[in-house]
Amino acid sequence: MDELQERIAGEIALSDTPGSTMKKWRELFGISQVELAKYLKISTSTISDYEGNRRMSPGVGVIKRFVSAIFEIDKQHGGEVIRNLAKLSSSENKEGPYYTLKDFSAPIDGVDFARLIDAKIVANPNTLDVIKLFGYTLLDSLRVILEISPSEYPKLFGNTTERAFIFDQVSTGRSPMVVVRVAPIKPRVVVIRGLEDIDKLAIKIAQIEKIPLLATKLTVDEIKARLDKV
Repeated sequence: MDELQERIAGEIALSDTPGSTMKKWRELFGISQVELAKYLKISTSTISDYEGNRRMSPGVGVIKRFVSAIFEIDKQHGGEVIRNLAKLSSSENKEGPYYTLKDFSAPIDGVDFARLIDAKIVANPNTLDVIKLFGYTLLDSLRVILEISPSEYPKLFGNTTERAFIFDQVSTGRSPMVVVRVAPIKPRVVVIRGLEDIDKLAIKIAQIEKIPLLATKLTVDEIKARLDKV
């Protein structure tokens, strides 16, 4: 196993709910239970039982087979997920001076995410239905704009781009969306915290990029408390 595979295997092995963590990684790689079962030559019900934590916790051998399988299947698909993970992992950092990352133990639907943080959907409401989020990044908007360098930007994504960016300390909402517009990697959802009215240009950028734009009045502590339970 290479370093990235070992890290994923370690996360599964150390998880309180290893089956749920296996499901998270399978879905992050975009692999169905049927495809994984076929590759491993086991039944889909076996995979379902593991992911539902209905079987005894998988041993080291099962975890290694699982991780090797999702990597090999991704290679057969062109290797895009592996390449993205390698880029993000090369600059991995869970916290910085202006951001905090949190990965969910299991993916959450975009609509449920919006409901959890009492968010108003400002742009692209229909796209939330097909989004699954694997985590969020809470950002100090002003410091990101003033201090971030291109080499640091991938750090904001942790393990995956399938995450929400939650911008705090925002005056109009325009600047965070400009950052998203010009960045080479995009979050799946953008949340603006604490604004009554969001700048029209910010909304327009969200529409162009087809990124759901949400607004919430919850405090940072309330957002963390609600999302950290996922």
